[in-house]
Amino acid sequence: MNLSLLIFSIGAGFLLGVISGLVPGIHTNMFALMLAAFAPWLLEFGLSPLCIAATIVSSSLTHTFVNIIPSVFLGAPEADTSLAVLPGHQLLLDGFGAEAVRLSALGSAGAVLVSLVLILPISASFAVMYPFIDRYMGWILLGVVLVLIYTEKGEMIEGQGSMVRLKYRAFAALLFFLSGMLGLIAFESQTLMMPVISIGEPSILMPLFSGLFGASMLVISMMTGTVIPGQLGSRLVLSRRRIVRGTIIGSAAGAFVAWLPGITGAVATVLARIGVKEDYADEDSGREFIVSISGVNTANAIFGLIALYVIDKTRSGAMVAVADILGGAHLDLDTLVLLLIILVGVSIAAYFITIFLGDRILTIVTRIHYRMLCMVILTGLTGMVILFSGWFGFVVFGMGVPIGMLAPYLKVRRSHAMGVLLLPLLILYF
Repeated sequence: MNLSLLIFSIGAGFLLGVISGLVPGIHTNMFALMLAAFAPWLLEFGLSPLCIAATIVSSSLTHTFVNIIPSVFLGAPEADTSLAVLPGHQLLLDGFGAEAVRLSALGSAGAVLVSLVLILPISASFAVMYPFIDRYMGWILLGVVLVLIYTEKGEMIEGQGSMVRLKYRAFAALLFFLSGMLGLIAFESQTLMMPVISIGEPSILMPLFSGLFGASMLVISMMTGTVIPGQLGSRLVLSRRRIVRGTIIGSAAGAFVAWLPGITGAVATVLARIGVKEDYADEDSGREFIVSISGVNTANAIFGLIALYVIDKTRSGAMVAVADILGGAHLDLDTLVLLLIILVGVSIAAYFITIFLGDRILTIVTRIHYRMLCMVILTGLTGMVILFSGWFGFVVFGMGVPIGMLAPYLKVRRSHAMGVLLLPLLILYF
């Protein structure tokens, strides 16, 4: 193993994670799948499969730290951070946007520590229980979907009756069904993909996720203005007890769903919100909720790697790419330990870069033309979809955009659009 190349790969992954975290519409899974596609070319330049895998896991973890920044300051959340927007924006409007970023960084950093503690007991438990879980996976996924829809509250306005929740649950079911039908069409017809640039096996996941969660968000951001009030400071006021509680609840939720197919950190936040009541009238509850959601996403990224080792299953786009790069071989213990050490080191750097950027983001935001930035990113995203998935991928991408835009207009969570994976999985298991 060439140590200098490994360090270079880790640094490259860290940089890619910062970019994907900061730039609206760019998700770390897109970089992971692109790296997997470029793997044959990278191998010719002397990079080992381990180096490329290190780049992917470094990028994936860094992304979970940094992606809170556009969610708070630009109003451009991904599915994984969409629930953090309301309390995050409230702090922003009160002049404490940098504090929201610090809380998120604490939640992610704490989740790394909690995950390390939980690795052995959770891994041992799932290694024993997974055959039983796999046997009833369809029912488990169906239960998760029903909880996801049932817990949808929508936008509660004073004077509305309690029955209004039924409307939002119906909207949630509609978004789930539409995204699920798109997933069925895409997966059944992915052989139609004819990429302009063919490097490795093209993945239908790229146009699907780029349309549903990337381009749709960019289009909405271009249609709305971003006004940021003057900021007062970044001092933390949340008690240590609530920071620890939010971190543990979020980490546990993220660790649990990492073992289930089609269940991302976006869905795990629904479980976390059961443990942390997001009462936005209570400022401390909003702060604790931000900590919890960040813990969900970071723990989910870590346990996705653990699940790949324990049950030999991929549970995220990043892990699909890692498994593909390693040749589909079982992840050995030495590689797992090395990647975990890398993740711990990267998490330290990600924590400090997130706080650094959070304290200085206002200076950056005021110097850019936000709508122009969104337009440039959208154009680049569209171009990459066409290059790497062809015209069929572009059609899937185009169909995903209006479906992804439904969530904010219907006032429901973006996580319901994960029906794009969950509905095909439900049909497969049943």
